[in-house]
Amino acid sequence: MSGDSRQLKINLHIKFLQRFLHNAPKSLATYEPIRPTIIFFIVSSLDLLNDIDSISAAEKSAICDWIYQMQAEPRSEAHEESHAMNYGFFGSRTLVFQDSDNHDLSEYNFGQLGMTYSCLCTLIILGDDLSRVNKSAILKSIKHLQSENGSFLANVGSSESDMRFVYCAIVICYILNDFSHINVPKCVDFISKSVHYDGGISLEPNLESHGGSSFCAIAALHLLDQLKTALNPNQLKRIQRWLILRQQSGFQGRPEKDVDTCYSFWVGAALKLIDSFDFVDREKNKQSIMGCQDRFRGGFSKFLYTEVDLLHTYFALCGLSLMEEPGLLEMNPALNMSVRAFRHLKQLHDTWNN
Repeated sequence: MSGDSRQLKINLHIKFLQRFLHNAPKSLATYEPIRPTIIFFIVSSLDLLNDIDSISAAEKSAICDWIYQMQAEPRSEAHEESHAMNYGFFGSRTLVFQDSDNHDLSEYNFGQLGMTYSCLCTLIILGDDLSRVNKSAILKSIKHLQSENGSFLANVGSSESDMRFVYCAIVICYILNDFSHINVPKCVDFISKSVHYDGGISLEPNLESHGGSSFCAIAALHLLDQLKTALNPNQLKRIQRWLILRQQSGFQGRPEKDVDTCYSFWVGAALKLIDSFDFVDREKNKQSIMGCQDRFRGGFSKFLYTEVDLLHTYFALCGLSLMEEPGLLEMNPALNMSVRAFRHLKQLHDTWNN
């Protein structure tokens, strides 16, 4: 398997990712309901490796077309107004019946915030102009999904409503360049109430602090340009301390948990957003991440000497990018994409604004 290596095996990682892109193994079948997220990990990883153009123009177009097939949108304006707002992108066409001549199964053809987030980010990374995105339907759905406490449901009828979907909703609104459909003060209040007594931020008020939810909260506030107004200096200092203490060799997600490569991004990016990344021991973090690199087949694992996977490969690359690893593109930590992709998004915003 892997061992500690100081050298990032860029070409091996590219080959590893391209194998998954062109010929996904049967082991990924259980992830069919979240297929857009799997594609996001592959495409964004290749982008960070500065190899996005190894995906041909025809392949990029085919991936974009496939993503747009996942878009749940109203059949008409009247249908949009009369049905519960549940539009956006879903996870798999194999889970949705399309035989509308014999069955009205549109209730199963609904958007989900996590999948909408993954699809929009992937479209941006691939250079799409988002002209086929039904912005109006998505934004109205997000408004419908906001709970009274300010958080967001994953989708209509879901029991999941926490900081993960706050982050997804805010990123979607940011990408679509429109926050007018959501109640921003309520959202900010939900985040503020989720700051734990120990300094970290939880998935929702009164739960345990977590590195992932801390990132989601901090990134959402950053994108709303309310990071320093929603949290007072004392809270920011306590959050800073909690995040810094998550570094052992690499980073852990919670106290007393093992170091995990993905938290090199979740915690590292949160530190970056509060201007505290200089406190990271880069040498120890890099050593920890590189110890999970498969030096023979490519990819990164969660822990030392365990099997590599796409999620931890992507977030290991993100963690290395935050440390300015040679050969990797710079990240925009709040949006979880490369600065190159972010510049494309800003060009789209400039076009829309004109």
